[in-house]
Amino acid sequence: MVTPCVMTGVWMDALPRTLAEGSAVKDNYWIVVAFAMLVASYLIMRPKKRKDPLDRPARFSPAQERGVEREMQNLLVELSQMTQKMSAQLDTRSAKLEALLREADGKIALLKAELEIKPMPAPGPRLVTDSIEPEPVDQRYIEIYAMADRGVPVREIAQKLGRPSGEVELILALRQNTSRKTKEINEA
Repeated sequence: MVTPCVMTGVWMDALPRTLAEGSAVKDNYWIVVAFAMLVASYLIMRPKKRKDPLDRPARFSPAQERGVEREMQNLLVELSQMTQKMSAQLDTRSAKLEALLREADGKIALLKAELEIKPMPAPGPRLVTDSIEPEPVDQRYIEIYAMADRGVPVREIAQKLGRPSGEVELILALRQNTSRKTKEINEA
């Protein structure tokens, strides 16, 4: 029985005979086989065509489409109204800013004119009184100051007085800053 080879079209019983006849036929056979494999691989590997989503039939009835169209028109009207409002607000704000700038420019011109008329005196030596009165001590902090002056650690002060340690640290730090400023003023 003679069976044809599907890919090459060569009869299977004639294949051994043609192979024995010579290399020219053998070369043609392999060229045909290679071509058939290339065609098969192209058909398998070729890119699939993507379906266009607009080719599908409409899912909505004409009444639904009209309803969607009306909603879209309403949204467009609202959008245009909103943009008009926003542009009007921007125009108003820019006008106010321009008025403020003109006013500031006028004040600057007045100040310059006054400086030209009577110049500012040169800064002289700083006068500091010998006795600067210390700020009054808050009664809530007297215990904290007294314990800190005795050398009690911050955590123990906080525990004994029932206050957070961060608060005690802040109170003591503020006390040090004010005393340092007082010393600087007295030294100057």
